[in-house]
Amino acid sequence: MLDWTDRHCRYFYRTMSKHAVLYTEMVTTGAIIFGKGDYLQFNDAEQPVALQLGGSDPEALAKCAKLAEERGYDEINLNVGCPSDRVQNGMFGACLMANPELVAECVRAMKAVVEIPVTIKSRIGIDEQDSFEFLQTFIETVKDAGCDTFIIHARKAWLTGLSPKENRDIPPLDYERVYKIKKMYPELEIIINGGIKTLEECTEHLKHVDGVMMGREIYHNPYLMADVDQVVYLDNESAKPSRTEVLSHVSDYITGYEAGGGRAWHVLRHMMGLFQGLPGAKIFRRYLSENGVKSDKPGKELLHEASSYFRQREID
Repeated sequence: MLDWTDRHCRYFYRTMSKHAVLYTEMVTTGAIIFGKGDYLQFNDAEQPVALQLGGSDPEALAKCAKLAEERGYDEINLNVGCPSDRVQNGMFGACLMANPELVAECVRAMKAVVEIPVTIKSRIGIDEQDSFEFLQTFIETVKDAGCDTFIIHARKAWLTGLSPKENRDIPPLDYERVYKIKKMYPELEIIINGGIKTLEECTEHLKHVDGVMMGREIYHNPYLMADVDQVVYLDNESAKPSRTEVLSHVSDYITGYEAGGGRAWHVLRHMMGLFQGLPGAKIFRRYLSENGVKSDKPGKELLHEASSYFRQREID
C-alpha cells in the first residue's frame, strides 16, 4: 500500500470504524533515520494504528521501533511480503523470507527495546521456495525469536518475472495453507490477507484464523469500513456512520489541514471510492479528480460540490 495508506487516508478510514486496526504504508528505516520529512507523523484519532517497517538491519529496525513506540504507535509490523524491485534492492520485503534467521534477529532486536507488539507480514512462499515446509520453517524460526502474530498473504511472491501488481493477482491464493498454520500453531495469532473483497468473506475466514487484513478492496470501496464494527467486531452499540457524516468529519479535518498549510488534494485523493456501487459514483470521482488538484477552492467546498448529486437525491 505504498503511497496509499498515509495519515490522511487512515484518518478517513477512522471516521467509519473505531475498532479496526489501521496500518501505515511501509516506511523504510532509512527514511525514518535519514529522511528530511517526519515519516512517523500521525493523528491520535487514527489509533489503534500500526507502523509497518521495511528494513533488514536489526540495529536500525530497533532504533525505529523505539522511536515509533515513543510517538504512540500501537504495534510494529515488519514487512517481509512486499515483492517490488526497489524493496529487494534494499534487502527487505519478501526476499527476506529466504533468510528466516535474519528476520528472527530483527524481531529480537526490536522486542528488546519496545513493549508494544512486534508482528510480521509475509507471503506463503517465494519463487521456487513455496512448499508448506518452507513456510513452516519460516514461522517456526521467527516464532522462536518472540513473534506471536503473523499476517500472511495467502499467495507466494515471484521475486523475478512478475511486477508487484502481477504478484497481487497471478500467483494462486491458498487460504488452506494459512488455515493449516493456525491449526499447527494454535498459540499464535494468525491473520489472513489476500484477495478478500467482502465482510462476508471475512466472517468465513474468521472461522479458521484470528483476523483478516483487507487492503486494496477497502481503498477502492472504503465505505465497507462503515460495517466493520458491527459485522466483524459485533459492536451493535456503535451506530453505522452515514456517508454524509463521513463527509462532514473529513471536511472539518481538511479545513484544519489547510489552515496549517496543507493541500486539500492530499486528503481528497483517498476519497474517490466513497460512493462506490451507487449511481452517480463516477460523477463524484470525476469531479474530485478534475478539480481536486488544480482548484483554489477550499477542500470543504470541493467535497460539498462533488457530493451535490447525492444530496439532491437524499442518498446516504
